[in-house]
Amino acid sequence: MLVAIALDDAYHLGILSSQIHVVWALAAGGDLGGNTPRYNKTRCFDPFPFPNATPAQQARLRQLAEQLDAHRKRQQAQHPTLTLTDLYNVVEKLRGSEALTAKDQTINQQGLASVVLSLHQQLHTAVAEAYGWQNDLPESEILTRLVRLNHERAAEELAGHIRYLRPDYQQPGGAAVQQQLGLALPNAVSAEGVATPDAPREWPKELAGQMQAVRDVVQQAPQPLTTAQVAARFEKLKPDNVQPLLDTLTALALLRTTEQGYVG
Repeated sequence: MLVAIALDDAYHLGILSSQIHVVWALAAGGDLGGNTPRYNKTRCFDPFPFPNATPAQQARLRQLAEQLDAHRKRQQAQHPTLTLTDLYNVVEKLRGSEALTAKDQTINQQGLASVVLSLHQQLHTAVAEAYGWQNDLPESEILTRLVRLNHERAAEELAGHIRYLRPDYQQPGGAAVQQQLGLALPNAVSAEGVATPDAPREWPKELAGQMQAVRDVVQQAPQPLTTAQVAARFEKLKPDNVQPLLDTLTALALLRTTEQGYVG
């Protein structure tokens, strides 16, 4: 089964190449038999909770991932018979301090497997730091924490907050998509600097959609909005129906309140 992950940021490559993601994928994925794991996108990738990394942490992971990618490509270009499977079999032997056969020694020299292992070890430490964890956690604890984080993210999504990996492409009505379609962005600012709100929107039927819609309206507004102003952005919606959603979003730190109203 071929899985293509269309992300142009090496930061994501660093996360997916880390031991932390490997632990998750081995536990969540399938097994073809004979201890041969299978990477199931819907179980290994889609629900995997990426860390909330700072810009500096993202830059570090991006750098390490690019170094790893460049190293593997360079060594394979120099040695056309070198495969990633053979290379990583030797990397795992080095990781476990196992003795290398004569064939392994050749692969080690061709692929500089010790360099690959060092880069993966640095990636593991950097990814652990991005999660705010120690880098020496046992695999059982890593999996427990990832499952807990997955549940937290599921609760966020129920509240309308989705952590898109490619927001301009994935997020409904994202800025890039609207610009490509030639649509006006919501709450556009006129030449005089005065906000020009859209016509009232249709109120979503599902709770998750309502939470997301309310959050979008507040975040896109150029100034704080009161409960009544938020309600006015939707068709036939009363402020009393909006207030509980605003309270929940505020409690989740997805919105905050000021003297003038709610802001993103």
